This record gives sequence, C-alpha cells and structure tokens, in this order.
Amino acid sequence: MNVHQGHRQRLRDRFLRQGLDGFAEHNALELLLFYALPRKDTNELAHRLLDAFGTLDAVFSAPAESLMKVKGVGENTAALIRLVPELSRRCSIVRDGDCKALPDSTAAGRYLLPRFMNCRDEVMYMVCLDAKLAILDCREINRGDTVSVDVNVRRIVQMALEKSATYVVLAHNHTSGLALPSKEDVAATLRVRQILAQVGVTLSDHIVVAGDDFVSMADSGYIPL
Repeated sequence: MNVHQGHRQRLRDRFLRQGLDGFAEHNALELLLFYALPRKDTNELAHRLLDAFGTLDAVFSAPAESLMKVKGVGENTAALIRLVPELSRRCSIVRDGDCKALPDSTAAGRYLLPRFMNCRDEVMYMVCLDAKLAILDCREINRGDTVSVDVNVRRIVQMALEKSATYVVLAHNHTSGLALPSKEDVAATLRVRQILAQVGVTLSDHIVVAGDDFVSMADSGYIPL
C-alpha cells in the first residue's frame, strides 16, 4: 500500500466511524473526490476548488461548467460534485412526500421549500389542490434565469383544469435578496388570480422563497380574501 492509498484508507475509516464531524472542508471534499479520481492525489485539487469558490457550499452550488474551469476537474468530477446537492434536494423532497394536504401557508411553505434547494435559476412551481386542500399535483411550470421567471398564465390555467383543481398555490424563488414579493410579483399574481377565477379556480397563495426563508403573499395581504 503506497502513501496515498494509506491516506485514503485512513480518511475513509475515520468517516465511517464518525461521519464528517471534525473534518476540515478540504478533507471532506478530498474524500468525495476519491471516487471521481481513484488513482490521483485529490488533496491538491480540493484546495484548488476551495480557493476558486471560497467555501464548500459554494463548490457544491457551482455550475458544472464553472467547476470544469478549475485545473484537474473533468466532466466526471464535475458530475459527482453536482450530484451531491441534487441528491440532498431529492431526499428533502421525498422526506416531505407523505404530506397529503396544505391547510395553511406554513404547510405550503414547508412543502415547497425543499424544491428550491441549491437552485441557481428562478423557478416557479404550481400545486393543485382539491376542495379539501388535498394535494392533487405539484410540478415545475417555468424556469427563468438568475434574475426573473416569467408567469405562464396559459399553462397555469391548463394544468388547473386538467387536474380539476379547486385551489392553486404558486411558489417561486428569489436567487438573491430577500423573500419579499416585488411589484412585478404582486401584479403577476393578481393577474393570474383574476384569470383563474374566470374558470372557477381560486389562487389561494403565492409563496416567495429565498434561501431557507419564505413569505406567503396571502398572509402578507397581497392577495385579497
């Protein structure tokens, strides 16, 4: 066993005994990189990634194309790094998969929040509810850039009718700043609410997400009762 193999085995054994508690950021990243680069010393690459992006969180949030600009990062390595936050996001969504109804804004926010984890673009989700506020469907309906996401009213109405929804909850994220509705958010929400009302569907809320925080437009008085 060479020096590198011995170091790898020690890190793996330590992780299996105690998890990542006590690991420096570069060691945690180095451990992950073992599985993309099985025959190379990954310590130096871990340091390069942290130097390039600043923090471990920023490394995992970086787009694949940005990761591959770092010397030593190929497609396989970038894919492995991007896989980690996506698996975390998927687990968070599955964890809340037993949620059957959204009786209030708190339940809606908690249900929708994981869907925006590690999302670099502005995205809009739509939840269709029946008359008892049970969830009929939840899906992404639009994706924008890092600045804005357009509201596709036709698609919202079409999905509400397809699912025979009584109520609809919308949610979108602000990739920077606070979870506070903009003037554009309010105007678009009222327009969607008015059009949905014409087909007998109520827009009951629009959740605005930023990081781990969310704001209900209904609770904040932006959506008339």
